[in-house]
Amino acid sequence: MKEIRINIFELIASHAAVSTTDGENLYERIKKAFDSKIKVILDFNNIELITSTFLNSSVGKLYGQYDLDFIREHLSVDNLSDDDLVLLKKVVDRAKEYFKEREKIDRAIEKALGEDDEDK
Repeated sequence: MKEIRINIFELIASHAAVSTTDGENLYERIKKAFDSKIKVILDFNNIELITSTFLNSSVGKLYGQYDLDFIREHLSVDNLSDDDLVLLKKVVDRAKEYFKEREKIDRAIEKALGEDDEDK
Protein backbone atom coordinates (compact mmCIF):
# COMPACT_ATOMS: atom_id res chain seq x y z
CA MET A 1 0.00 0.00 0.00
CA LYS A 2 1.29 3.43 -0.90
CA GLU A 3 1.84 5.76 2.07
CA ILE A 4 2.65 9.37 2.85
CA ARG A 5 4.08 10.97 5.97
CA ILE A 6 2.60 14.30 7.02
CA ASN A 7 4.93 16.29 9.25
CA ILE A 8 2.57 18.31 11.43
CA PHE A 9 5.25 20.83 12.42
CA GLU A 10 5.98 21.62 8.78
CA LEU A 11 2.29 21.75 7.89
CA ILE A 12 1.29 24.22 10.61
CA ALA A 13 4.67 26.01 10.98
CA SER A 14 4.36 25.92 14.76
CA HIS A 15 5.28 23.85 17.81
CA ALA A 16 1.66 24.14 18.96
CA ALA A 17 -1.11 22.17 17.25
CA VAL A 18 -4.03 24.06 18.74
CA SER A 19 -6.23 25.72 16.12
CA THR A 20 -9.33 24.40 14.40
CA THR A 21 -8.15 25.91 11.12
CA ASP A 22 -4.87 23.98 11.24
CA GLY A 23 -6.80 20.84 12.15
CA GLU A 24 -9.16 21.31 9.23
CA ASN A 25 -6.21 21.77 6.86
CA LEU A 26 -4.74 18.52 8.14
CA TYR A 27 -8.12 16.80 7.76
CA GLU A 28 -8.29 17.86 4.10
CA ARG A 29 -4.83 16.40 3.44
CA ILE A 30 -5.74 13.14 5.17
CA LYS A 31 -9.07 12.95 3.30
CA LYS A 32 -7.35 13.46 -0.05
CA ALA A 33 -4.94 10.61 0.71
CA PHE A 34 -7.70 8.34 2.04
CA ASP A 35 -9.82 8.95 -1.05
CA SER A 36 -6.84 7.75 -3.10
CA LYS A 37 -6.44 4.70 -0.80
CA ILE A 38 -3.09 5.98 0.48
CA LYS A 39 -1.97 5.24 4.04
CA VAL A 40 -1.21 8.33 6.14
CA ILE A 41 1.42 8.56 8.88
CA LEU A 42 1.00 11.64 11.05
CA ASP A 43 4.42 12.70 12.33
CA PHE A 44 4.23 14.86 15.46
CA ASN A 45 7.99 15.43 15.72
CA ASN A 46 8.74 18.92 17.17
CA ILE A 47 5.14 19.41 18.32
CA GLU A 48 5.16 20.49 21.97
CA LEU A 49 1.48 21.25 22.54
CA ILE A 50 -1.62 19.56 21.15
CA THR A 51 -5.22 20.39 21.99
CA SER A 52 -8.38 18.36 21.60
CA THR A 53 -9.68 21.17 19.36
CA PHE A 54 -6.93 20.45 16.84
CA LEU A 55 -7.39 16.68 17.09
CA ASN A 56 -11.19 16.89 16.80
CA SER A 57 -11.05 18.95 13.63
CA SER A 58 -8.39 16.76 12.02
CA VAL A 59 -8.60 13.15 13.23
CA GLY A 60 -11.96 13.04 15.04
CA LYS A 61 -13.78 14.33 11.97
CA LEU A 62 -12.56 11.29 9.99
CA TYR A 63 -14.94 9.04 11.95
CA GLY A 64 -17.92 10.76 10.33
CA GLN A 65 -16.52 10.03 6.87
CA TYR A 66 -14.82 6.61 7.03
CA ASP A 67 -15.48 3.36 8.82
CA LEU A 68 -13.35 2.24 11.74
CA ASP A 69 -11.56 -0.58 9.89
CA PHE A 70 -10.56 1.74 7.04
CA ILE A 71 -9.13 4.31 9.48
CA ARG A 72 -7.23 1.63 11.41
CA GLU A 73 -5.71 0.36 8.19
CA HIS A 74 -4.90 3.75 6.67
CA LEU A 75 -3.86 5.99 9.59
CA SER A 76 -1.00 5.84 12.05
CA VAL A 77 0.82 8.31 14.27
CA ASP A 78 4.50 8.74 15.00
CA ASN A 79 6.44 10.79 17.57
CA LEU A 80 3.46 11.39 19.85
CA SER A 81 4.09 11.52 23.60
CA ASP A 82 2.27 9.14 25.93
CA ASP A 83 0.16 12.02 27.31
CA ASP A 84 -0.80 13.12 23.82
CA LEU A 85 -1.63 9.52 22.87
CA VAL A 86 -4.08 9.49 25.79
CA LEU A 87 -5.62 12.74 24.49
CA LEU A 88 -5.87 11.30 20.97
CA LYS A 89 -7.57 8.17 22.31
CA LYS A 90 -10.15 10.33 24.16
CA VAL A 91 -10.83 12.34 21.00
CA VAL A 92 -11.21 9.17 18.93
CA ASP A 93 -13.50 7.52 21.50
CA ARG A 94 -15.72 10.63 21.64
CA ALA A 95 -15.81 10.90 17.84
CA LYS A 96 -16.78 7.24 17.43
CA GLU A 97 -19.56 7.63 20.00
CA TYR A 98 -20.78 10.92 18.50
CA PHE A 99 -20.91 9.68 14.91
CA LYS A 100 -22.56 6.43 16.03
CA GLU A 101 -25.30 8.37 17.83
CA ARG A 102 -25.16 11.65 15.87
CA GLU A 103 -28.88 12.33 15.41
CA LYS A 104 -29.74 11.48 19.01
CA ILE A 105 -26.92 13.66 20.37
CA ASP A 106 -27.78 16.57 18.06
CA ARG A 107 -31.43 16.44 19.20
CA ALA A 108 -30.37 16.39 22.86
CA ILE A 109 -28.08 19.40 22.30
CA GLU A 110 -30.81 21.30 20.46
CA LYS A 111 -33.28 20.55 23.24
CA ALA A 112 -30.80 21.66 25.91
CA LEU A 113 -30.22 24.91 24.01
CA GLY A 114 -33.96 25.44 23.53
CA GLU A 115 -33.75 24.98 19.77
CA ASP A 116 -35.90 21.88 19.43
CA ASP A 117 -38.98 21.84 17.20
CA GLU A 118 -41.35 22.10 20.18
CA ASP A 119 -40.22 25.69 20.77
CA LYS A 120 -40.82 26.80 17.18
